[in-house]
Amino acid sequence: MAYQIPRNVKGEGRILFIFSTKALITTGIGAAVGGFFWWIFGMVGLGNIGLIILIALALIGYAIGTLKVPNTTAFEITRKTSGENIDDVILRWLKFKFKAKKKIYVYTEGGTKDDR
Repeated sequence: MAYQIPRNVKGEGRILFIFSTKALITTGIGAAVGGFFWWIFGMVGLGNIGLIILIALALIGYAIGTLKVPNTTAFEITRKTSGENIDDVILRWLKFKFKAKKKIYVYTEGGTKDDR
């Protein structure tokens, strides 16, 4: 008699073993921005500095697409978002910032609805 054993399929969507699709996209975006800087610095004769910026921005893009917010209580932001993907936190913050211009928030101190 054969039993079905569930298996972990989390890593099967990876490209070149370290890149998930999301990490590959964010690394590509970081590398594209870094490539622009490399081109600008190369025109001035500082191609090595441009290459360092390109590599740094590609690594930042990879980190945004791969890492999660650490679970620590040292900072308020990490307490509220611990364990979530960094890119999800950034996207939520951008949506809030662009939609916040259209809304007015009213905060009251203490009391209930009947006290207003």
